[in-house]
Amino acid sequence: MKEGQKLWTREELILAVNLYCKIPFGRLHRLNPEVINLAALIGRTPSSVAYKLVNFASLDPSLKARGIKGASNASNLDKEIWEEFFNHWDELPFESEKLLAKIEKTTVEKLNHIPETELPKEGKVREQMVKIRVNQSFFRSSILASYNNTCCITGIKQPEFLIAGHIKPWSVDEKNRLNPQNGIAINALHDKAFETGLLTITTDFKVKISPVLLKQKKSKSIEDYFIKYDKKDIILPSRFLPDVEFLKYHSEVRFKH
Repeated sequence: MKEGQKLWTREELILAVNLYCKIPFGRLHRLNPEVINLAALIGRTPSSVAYKLVNFASLDPSLKARGIKGASNASNLDKEIWEEFFNHWDELPFESEKLLAKIEKTTVEKLNHIPETELPKEGKVREQMVKIRVNQSFFRSSILASYNNTCCITGIKQPEFLIAGHIKPWSVDEKNRLNPQNGIAINALHDKAFETGLLTITTDFKVKISPVLLKQKKSKSIEDYFIKYDKKDIILPSRFLPDVEFLKYHSEVRFKH
């Protein structure tokens, strides 16, 4: 460590992982306003924060699989916090959002734009609702950032049309509800088809259309919106590649063969 530098704390690293998850891979640099903002909040330079984000990139298994190495000098504490996040998607994202709200001197509700009119005034029901809404917001941010705000099937980039869809449903796998590798960026129409088993994504990342729709070849709308994508490669995310076990589950359990 250079003279004058200070060690990163556990809380600072949790905030850095939080940011890593929510911004596109190509924007992990010192000129990104979100990097500049976090740097100001924790009393570090934007370059220092950007370098830490690239350190985390070196630990990301989906980037390793693509041959992207990131920086090579992640500390033991970097690795510890990364592993803690990756093994506790059910808890750490919400804890990191509470930490971010605290350091920004606001509430987690305001930070995540949750109107007070949509919440009970107090009590456990409010706490549960807030946690669900915050977690949903975190998941959407992390998925859309991973896919660079692009539908993985059609390439549509209009955010209003995009859904952060779960591969293994929210109700089925509580531990992986917020795991970005259990998500895809997908437009609303194809999300509904995916959810109801009318299409799936194979373990080699290709679209597979259900025979239920393939039988409707005479329908121009079905041809245009579904059949033409059959067997096409999806647009892969820049990080957090879909977990093949989740894709296998969807193909075997949810898909209408």
